[in-house]
This record gives sequence, C-alpha cells and structure tokens, in this order.
Amino acid sequence: NGYKLKHRQFHLHMRKRFLTVRVTEHWHRLPREAVESPSLEVF
Repeated sequence: NGYKLKHRQFHLHMRKRFLTVRVTEHWHRLPREAVESPSLEVF
C-alpha cells in the first residue's frame, strides 16, 4: 500500500529511541482498513 513508512537500521543506540524508529514495524502490522481509515474515530 502507499502508506508504508521507511524503516532504517541505526547503529547508534540513542537513535533507536526515536518515535519513528520504534513505531514503523508496528505500523506495518496494522490491517489495511486501520491504516487507510479517514479519521481517528474510524481507526
């Protein structure tokens, strides 16, 4: 789908704490209906 987030491998332990690094794998496991939901209420 067009809503994939880029997941990068980081060598610095500090960067692993960034929100974008932590959530990408969880985001890709969400069902398509949740990712493409038009609003937070539908999500």
